[in-house]
Amino acid sequence: MPARTNRSEAIYQPQARVQNSIAPGSIDLPSLVPLMYALMSRNIASYGFTFSDPQTPGDYSKDSKPGCIIAAPSFPANTPRVDENYVFNWVRDGAITAMEVVKAEMPTHLGLSDQTLNEYVEFADLCFANARPTKGHACFTIAGEPRPWTEQNDGPALQSITLLAAFDRLDPGTQKTAVALVNANVEFLLATYKDPTTNLWEEHIGYSFFARSAQLRCFETVLATSVAGVDKPNGIQPAIEWLRQALDSHWDGNIYISMMTIPGDGGAPSPRHPVMYGYDPNIDIVQASVYGAVPCTDTKMLATAAQLRAQWEEGGSAFYPINKTDRELGLGPLFGRYPADTYDGDTSHPKPGGHPWALTTCNMAELHYTLATEIKAGTPLPFDELSRPFFAQSGIDASTPADAAARALVATGDAMVQAVIYHSDDFALSEQFDGTTGYERSVNNLTWSYASYLSALRARATAV
Repeated sequence: MPARTNRSEAIYQPQARVQNSIAPGSIDLPSLVPLMYALMSRNIASYGFTFSDPQTPGDYSKDSKPGCIIAAPSFPANTPRVDENYVFNWVRDGAITAMEVVKAEMPTHLGLSDQTLNEYVEFADLCFANARPTKGHACFTIAGEPRPWTEQNDGPALQSITLLAAFDRLDPGTQKTAVALVNANVEFLLATYKDPTTNLWEEHIGYSFFARSAQLRCFETVLATSVAGVDKPNGIQPAIEWLRQALDSHWDGNIYISMMTIPGDGGAPSPRHPVMYGYDPNIDIVQASVYGAVPCTDTKMLATAAQLRAQWEEGGSAFYPINKTDRELGLGPLFGRYPADTYDGDTSHPKPGGHPWALTTCNMAELHYTLATEIKAGTPLPFDELSRPFFAQSGIDASTPADAAARALVATGDAMVQAVIYHSDDFALSEQFDGTTGYERSVNNLTWSYASYLSALRARATAV
């Protein structure tokens, strides 16, 4: 079929998944930032770059609206061994991606506003107007209509953080839209932050550590902003204090518990009652630091991060064989989601143990980079009995000088990101890597994978 003018097909033709010829650990990681930004940008619709809905080919009314950010250009008809359609806009993924557009500070014509961000705001506002049954609806079609899906109250929080970060790069009319959307999101969150929600991985409803951390960061950002017109209701400060205590309640004495169940007896949720066996340690605890309000110096979070790494290395409860192979090359490790994971892009054939992901590995690397920056800036090494195993994984102990500790943390992060690049399909990033072979699998060209690389490398730039 001939291509239509100024249009992009929703799906890029799949390429053979062959191991590339990159020498292990040889890539200058910052040099790939422009490429990763370009690859990420392919998944952002604009007036001159439109996606077609693969479920309704030929129906132009279902085409993407400018500013739509698809999760990935992947659907079952052209992605072997994948039965998931990712040609949708998730509020959370869109906010994380748009933040990288903000931070890239791309040049604008004659110093005017950033059109990509203007379009993102307009599309976000369209989705908010259409959202149902609640304003926490998580997933929309590329035309901005609600897809039958779940309610996830981390999305409005992350979106608000991004809107405020983007404010100075928007045109005046879009700035008004952004302020109104932030105010509406905050109003929604103030009414729901104590409630259960669907978690980051869209698998359980309960009390989510990640959602609470994102909401806390949102409220703190709103309270601190100087953007005119942003409301600061009296309920924000009490919400901040409540959420801080709620996050503490996820500590079980060894790790932070990702999700606590809704008590059936009307009592308070407890870390003794996670949503399922094998759901912890869960990588979304680290993501609650990368994207939320949990400090990188929180030793309870670092204790959890140490156990996350241990469970996927040799001898761990969810060992990925590829991590042993990579270690011999000076790479890795790669990180998955949680030990009892079974998702590999094909829900019809679950894989016990799951696979490592590009984005979770980059998120873990970012934690190391961010912590290195804190230490370089003069923050005392947050070393105690809880964090001891985390620092030991980078060869750091209580006597290690600050500058040496910072360098060691950067080196640890670099080994993780180098593994992501080594196993990439000539730098294109899918959602997952095979836990045994290291080859890419699941949906290809995942937008969040590129955004996580860019975010990690931003953190690295300040650390080195």
